[in-house]
Amino acid sequence: VQLVESGGGLVQAGGSLRLSCGASGIIFSIYRMGWYRQAPGKQRELVASIGSGGNSNYTDSVKGRFTISRNNAKNTVYLQMNVLKPDDTAVYYCNARVGTFAYWGQGTQVTVSS
Repeated sequence: VQLVESGGGLVQAGGSLRLSCGASGIIFSIYRMGWYRQAPGKQRELVASIGSGGNSNYTDSVKGRFTISRNNAKNTVYLQMNVLKPDDTAVYYCNARVGTFAYWGQGTQVTVSS
């Protein structure tokens, strides 16, 4: 199983980034896909997740700014991040979960400068 994130980088506050996570080795369509992030000295937190049917949820701090989506034909999940803030700076991880099975990507760094 591989989850490979891309799209991170350095952006100024107010800017946008789009993260992508390509999955292989799983039946992508049945997995709930999520984006987590971990800032230095903080615990990893769930940012957004999307179910196999497209239902999504978000942590309060990103509601209205971030949008999670998935393309089952491409085995890919996306996180569109708009109006980025310095507090969004973290390593962002892709997660695939179904039942007791869970897989993680290696992470991609997002840095938002003020």
